[in-house]
Amino acid sequence: MAHLAAQVMYLTGNKNKAWLHLLDGGVLGLLNTPANGYIIKDGWTWAADNGCFNERTYVGDEAWFQWLSKQDPAGCLFATAPDVVGDHHATVERSAPWLPKIRALGFPAAFVLQDGATIENVPWLAFDVAFIGGSDEFKLGGADDLIAEAQRRDMRVHVGRVNSGRRFERFAVMGVDSADGTFLGFGPDTNLPKLLSWIERHATQPALEGVMR
Repeated sequence: MAHLAAQVMYLTGNKNKAWLHLLDGGVLGLLNTPANGYIIKDGWTWAADNGCFNERTYVGDEAWFQWLSKQDPAGCLFATAPDVVGDHHATVERSAPWLPKIRALGFPAAFVLQDGATIENVPWLAFDVAFIGGSDEFKLGGADDLIAEAQRRDMRVHVGRVNSGRRFERFAVMGVDSADGTFLGFGPDTNLPKLLSWIERHATQPALEGVMR
């Protein structure tokens, strides 16, 4: 029997008055970083990212943690430990001291899975949310077994850089919990209706066999 694909919470990194009502209604969530510095309204769904992906604007690990320590965990899906883009082993080393500190603040701790991660070398017990990062090759196939393993462990799964309907569909079919992207930051008048159509379609569409790139 067909079953419904899980609804994916889409976290936008752009705060715009055009979709504040969607944040209020829980249709969209907000991805916050020290560089953005958004004020989170009561009742919003959000996540705290570190901002490491953009080295030009990243504030540094210590400053990121000071920022995080001033945030209210209410409504927060996860807080992402510092990572190294495309390098699993360097990410393990960099994240290790921060994951327990994130938990101590009351946030679910997210660990970014990068190229080189395998089921055997991921520190599963150290974090609460599997954040799928890395290269497109890793994200669109290389991480599939890791997503399945996280789900087997009843962990939430988040996917970064989801900026197309095809990619959104791929991960919605896989049953991930949330995704983020910059899609709404470019041509919001055109892209907001597109994004809402992705969400609506996959809130009601039966899950498909297999996945797509």
